[in-house]
Amino acid sequence: MSLKNIKNIVLVLAVIIICVDTASAEIARLRCMWREDPTTSMVVAWDQISGTDPVFYYAPHQLQGQQFEGYATARIPDKVLPIKGMNNHFVRLTGLTPNTLYFFKVNDNIGNSKIYSFQTAPASPYTRLSIIAGGDSRNHREGRINANKLVGKLQPHFVLFGGDMTGADNEKQWPLWFDDWQHTISKEGKLTPIVVTRGNHEYANKTLMDLFDVHTKDLFYAFTFGTDLLRVYTLNSLIPAGGKQQQWLANDLQQNTSMKWRMAQYHHTIRPHTKGKPEKNEQLLNWATLFHKFKVQIAFESDAHVVKTTYPIKPSKGPSSYEGFARDDENGTIYLGEGCWGAPLRAANDRKPWTRACGSFNQFKWLFIDQDGIEIRTVKTEGADLVPHADPFNVFAIPSELNIWSPNGESMIYVKNKNTATPVSYEQNYTGNSFVARAVAPPIEVKQFNASLVGKDIEVKWKANQEPMQLQYEIQRSIGGSAYVTVAKMQGKANTSDQSPSYQFRDAGLGITAQGKYIKYRLKYKSNNGPISYYHPPVPKLDGESKNSKKVTADNNGRIQIKYQISEDCAVSFQLFNDRRKEVFRNQLINQEPKNYLKSLDISQLPNGDYVLVVKAGEEEIERLQVLKK
Repeated sequence: MSLKNIKNIVLVLAVIIICVDTASAEIARLRCMWREDPTTSMVVAWDQISGTDPVFYYAPHQLQGQQFEGYATARIPDKVLPIKGMNNHFVRLTGLTPNTLYFFKVNDNIGNSKIYSFQTAPASPYTRLSIIAGGDSRNHREGRINANKLVGKLQPHFVLFGGDMTGADNEKQWPLWFDDWQHTISKEGKLTPIVVTRGNHEYANKTLMDLFDVHTKDLFYAFTFGTDLLRVYTLNSLIPAGGKQQQWLANDLQQNTSMKWRMAQYHHTIRPHTKGKPEKNEQLLNWATLFHKFKVQIAFESDAHVVKTTYPIKPSKGPSSYEGFARDDENGTIYLGEGCWGAPLRAANDRKPWTRACGSFNQFKWLFIDQDGIEIRTVKTEGADLVPHADPFNVFAIPSELNIWSPNGESMIYVKNKNTATPVSYEQNYTGNSFVARAVAPPIEVKQFNASLVGKDIEVKWKANQEPMQLQYEIQRSIGGSAYVTVAKMQGKANTSDQSPSYQFRDAGLGITAQGKYIKYRLKYKSNNGPISYYHPPVPKLDGESKNSKKVTADNNGRIQIKYQISEDCAVSFQLFNDRRKEVFRNQLINQEPKNYLKSLDISQLPNGDYVLVVKAGEEEIERLQVLKK
C-alpha cells in the first residue's frame, strides 16, 4: 500500500471518529412548567425528533462531558404523547431543592443533547421575585419572537401566559409556536417555567393538558411562591365562571388569607378597552367580587389585543361607579392587560374613568415582588435584539436599552404592602480582624489564616486560640467559583501544651494544575457532638473602606439583615461586590419613607464566599458592610 493511500485511510478514520464523538440527541421544542409545588418540583418536556430510548439526566451542578455515572440522576420519561405534530416527552421531577439551578441533558441511542438548566422557585418569603405576564401570541411570529427573546434576556422566575398561543390550535401551528418559544431560553441554556391559561383559540382544555402537562382537567389551579409571599391563581374563561370554579376560588382564597400578595390570571377581559369586544359580567360577578373581598391585588387579563393598566378598582353600583367598577386606592385590584404578545393589534378606543393608561402595541408586564411592595412595568417588545442579556446573578438590573412604556412620564407603578412583617433579628458574627463563631459554636478563634504559593504547591496556614477538645478541621477548597470540597482533614491540638497551635497544609501540585484560576480556601470545624462551624478569610477592602467596617453573615437560607436609617423620602439601593470587586447583585427600593429600617436581602443564588455590600440613599452612601455567605 502506498504512503498516499495510508494517509487517506487515516483521514477517513479521523472523520469517522469525530462524527461519532460529536453525535447528539436530536431534541427540540423544550419547555418547563409545574404540576406541584414550584419550590420542589419541575416538569421538563421536549419533542423527540429522532432517536429512541431517551434518558433524562439531571443534577444540581454543571454536567461535564458525556459520562453521567456517579453524579447525575437518570430518569426515563413519565409520559410520551405524540400530538399536535410533535413527539412530546415529559419528565416529572419531585423532591428538588428550592431556589436551586439544575442542569440537564437527554441521552438517546444516537447521542447526547446540549446541556440546559432550570431553576426551582424560592421557598423563602425574603427572596424577591421577577415575573413576566402577558398573552395572545397568535398570528405574527415576529412579534411573539421579540417578546420571547426578552424573556430569555431578562430571565424572570416564571412567565404567566394568558392564552391564545396559536390561531388554529393545530399540528401545523403548534410546532412553530414551540420553535419560537426556544428564544425564551437564556444564552446560558436556562429554561423559564411557564404557567399557562386557556384562551378561546385553545379549542379544548385537553390542548394545555397534553402540551404543558397541566394537572387539572378544568384548568383552574393555583401555585404558592415564597411560603407566604405570593399565591397566583389561574382561572378558565372558557368554562362557567360560577359553579364549581367560583366555589373553588372562594374556598382557596379563604384558606390563604395569610398570603402577602395574591394575583390572578385569566383570558377574557372583564371590561375590554377596545370597542366591539363583549363585556364579561359573569366574571365580574363571580371573580371580581371575590378579588375585592379577599384583597387580590393584581389581575392579569388578555384577549382584547390592547394595552391597559387601571387604578385600583372594586366592583360597585354606586354613584361614582362606571361599568360596574369604582376606584378604590386602599383595597382595590389593579387590572393589567390585555394581550399583545404578537396577536393582531386593536385600537384602544374604550377608555374608562378608572383607566390609568391604555394604548396599542406589542408588550408584556414585568413585575418585581417582595414583602415591601410590587413594581409594575409595561415593556414594549419591539427592538428586542438591542437589549443586552441580564446578568444571571443580577436579574433585577433594568437594561437602559429596554423600551419601557412611560405614559404621562410614569415608567413604573409601585404597589406598597401596607402590612409588611418585621424581618428576623440582626446579628453580627465578627470581631476585630479575626473570626469568632456564634455563641452556640465552639469558642474557637482562628487567626493568621493565609494561603500562598510555595513552588508547585499552595500552602495553607493558620493559628487557633481556645480550641475545644477533640476538634477536627476540614480544609475546603473552591476553584473558579465552584462549590467548596474537602481536600484534607486534621485533628485539633487542644490536648497539647501549645495554647495557640499552628497548622499548615500543602495542596500538592495545585500551583501548576490550576494556573490562571481563582482559588479560595476555608476551614470547616467541629468538636465532638458539637455544631459545625466555618471560617472564611476576611474580605479584602474596597477603596475607602474602614478596617472597622460592620460585618454580617448570611443565615442558612442565604439571607442577610441590614440596618439603616434615612432622613428623607428617597430610593435606597443595595450593591453587592464579590472579593474580586465585581458587582454581582443590585436591588433598589423606591419611595422609602424617613425612618429606621431593618431589611432582609436574599443572596442564596450567589456562590459562598466574601462580599462587600454598599447601601445608598439616593446617591449618598449610608452603609458599607462585609458579608460572609457560607
